[in-house]
Amino acid sequence: MNAHDPAGADIAKLHYGDGDFAVLKPGRYVICAVTGQKVPLEQLRYWSAELQEAYAGPGEALQRWRETHAG
Repeated sequence: MNAHDPAGADIAKLHYGDGDFAVLKPGRYVICAVTGQKVPLEQLRYWSAELQEAYAGPGEALQRWRETHAG
């Protein structure tokens, strides 16, 4: 980020669907809902359409699934 970019300008806003996502606000990355780390859009492979959140990897996706589907 440089002095000319407002804070957070690189964060994309997405709508997560089953198997794909739609870009609502362009950006370079999203934030993992579990770890808080930046996930570049070109590396984004894991998300929840149900919860509308992104994950850094399969471990984070599984962790969130377990948290939300504990029986």
